[in-house]
Amino acid sequence: MKPDHAQPPVCVLKFGSSVLETDADYQAAAQEVFRHVRRGEKVIAVVSALAGETDALLAQGERVGGNGAEPHPGFLARLARVGELQSAALMGLALARVGLRTQVMDPDEMGLMAEGEPLDSNLASVDRDALHSALSLNEVLVVPGFTAQHAKHGVVTLGRGGTDLTAVFFAAEAGAARVRLIKDVDGVYAEDPAKNPDAERYAELDYEKAAEASKGLIQPKAIWAARDAGVVIEIAAMGAAEATRICSAPARKAPARPQLPLRVALLGCGAVGAGVLAHLKARPELFELNPVLVRRPETRKGQAGVVFTADLDRALAHQPDLVIEAMGGADYPATIMEGALASGASVVTANKAALARHYDALHAAAREGGSRLAYSASVGGGTPILEALERLVRAGGVRRIEGVMNGTANFLLDRLAEGTDFEAAVKRAQDLGFAEADPAADVDGHDAADKLSLLIREAFAIALDPADIPKDSLADVSADKVQSARKEGLAYKQIGLCELLPDGSLKAEVRVRPVPLNHPLAGARNEENRFVITGSDHAVHALFGKGAGRWPTAAAVFADVMDIQRRLSEPEAQSKARKGEPDRPLRLRA
Repeated sequence: MKPDHAQPPVCVLKFGSSVLETDADYQAAAQEVFRHVRRGEKVIAVVSALAGETDALLAQGERVGGNGAEPHPGFLARLARVGELQSAALMGLALARVGLRTQVMDPDEMGLMAEGEPLDSNLASVDRDALHSALSLNEVLVVPGFTAQHAKHGVVTLGRGGTDLTAVFFAAEAGAARVRLIKDVDGVYAEDPAKNPDAERYAELDYEKAAEASKGLIQPKAIWAARDAGVVIEIAAMGAAEATRICSAPARKAPARPQLPLRVALLGCGAVGAGVLAHLKARPELFELNPVLVRRPETRKGQAGVVFTADLDRALAHQPDLVIEAMGGADYPATIMEGALASGASVVTANKAALARHYDALHAAAREGGSRLAYSASVGGGTPILEALERLVRAGGVRRIEGVMNGTANFLLDRLAEGTDFEAAVKRAQDLGFAEADPAADVDGHDAADKLSLLIREAFAIALDPADIPKDSLADVSADKVQSARKEGLAYKQIGLCELLPDGSLKAEVRVRPVPLNHPLAGARNEENRFVITGSDHAVHALFGKGAGRWPTAAAVFADVMDIQRRLSEPEAQSKARKGEPDRPLRLRA
């Protein structure tokens, strides 16, 4: 295979203490990182300690080392860094939960060196080879933002707001044109918006004006470092579409953007639906939730602020702006989604069976209603394969896609390789939430065929019925066979393949077959998905990620939700969405 030498762009995101106030905030931060990863960017996430943690550590140091004496500044720096190191590890855990390949590096691991005083140093250098190596092997690199190494003092900190400086420094070192500082406000304002709700936000500011207008919001050293390195600083809120850009441009105010919460109908609250519900509840300023559709609402007690219902009309009442389908099945959910789209509501789903069987009808309904149909999680779970295909098609086209695209099947094959019998492996997958009560769709290749048909649509614009794709069944592969192959340097995988042949015809299949252990797909473990895409230029692109489980799939679904929220929060879109009968339910197709 010809390797792909094109390097993906790098995005630097900084999460400060103003947005990391509780443990739950790491999940929102992970979602923000995922937003950029699905765009095809590598992310360096620079994190501060949890709110109040650094102050508490410094106060503790003053109590122990002060009491009439001057505390040793070097030891205070060592103590203060503890909060940042803890925060970086917590961010790594949150990112791993949503399935992103992540590496957390401490300053000594990447040779991050500083010069100056122990409690107010400036960054000087970093081991670029270590930095680029980490980014080549992972989607995300997490670094603590307040601390570095010093040739004389050992450990030093970078002064108040030092995480801003670290973010700018890494942007310059990694060749990123911009750094996005995630704050508790959505930009730099002419006045304090907490005191004046009508304060105007800047769209752009030059570095000098920013230093004056953003006192207390951005570390001044970071502004001057960005100016000297030619790095653009963006000041934005978590999940926001807009930001204040600090760059070499004159000051410019942004137009007012009144924002109403979107009305959301959530249909289904199983493993994935419950994960999406958790994300929705964490953003009450953005989403107004209808009663959630479930089969047995009487079993859903004790969730504050959430009403459950078994009545579809009630779940779809009040003309929701957005319908999230998490029911499962094919024909019935497709009927609901079709009606919602035709009525003007946008739809987000991970339902590959409904999409594969009703692709044309659903897209036609979206065109009829002027609405948006989003289904990133339908293939790959938390692996953004559909977004990658979209970029490659725009860039010139795709010739071949090969992938381990069913996390449950991969989990089962891993268990067989360990010597577990087939029935026990299925039971374990069901206990972990990877496999359904009836695992036939995963075991017999139907799920992979549904996904493959969607990839064929996206890559080649060809309609292929999943029923016409040849499939192998895992039930025909014994544990002995899988273990014998492993001894011979082979790994059994369920692999979906689609390829445009020289004569213009399409080859598509789902096979359970052994591949050499050095094959890119052989390394997929448990619920992981892996894809190898060959472009029209013969360049090869590889994507890895978790393809099953509540949180990776919920992250992909909610990323689609947030994309739509950003689009529908435009003033024109909100005006259009609020026209009509406010209490009219969505009509369903017969």
